[in-house]
Amino acid sequence: MNFCHIILTVKNLDVSIKFYRDIVGLPLKIRQPAGPNAELAFLGNGDTLLELLCAKPSFYDEDKEAGNGVALGFVVESLENKLNLLREGGYETDGVITSPAPNMQFLFAKDPDGYNIQFVVRK
Repeated sequence: MNFCHIILTVKNLDVSIKFYRDIVGLPLKIRQPAGPNAELAFLGNGDTLLELLCAKPSFYDEDKEAGNGVALGFVVESLENKLNLLREGGYETDGVITSPAPNMQFLFAKDPDGYNIQFVVRK
């Protein structure tokens, strides 16, 4: 069995595509309708893709925090570059964290729907 994609239900497909394309760096592969009241997009550049699903009326419960207990990790070349890009985009982050593992540093940010995104540099 191969892991093929992760599905995140989002409030605004345009805003989420912009975050995952421009901030995370995942290319947009497909954007298409998903039935009469939904639209989806697949992003990524490997075998495992990120699927963003936006449905009206929304599956998204306005009373819950979407990102509870979920984090997506992405390996990047430079945390400083990613940190600058996040701040320029108006995204909150606590900055670079030195991991207990000596060969890793990372930072967390939230995407537009509150999902935790971890950017990792391996030394």
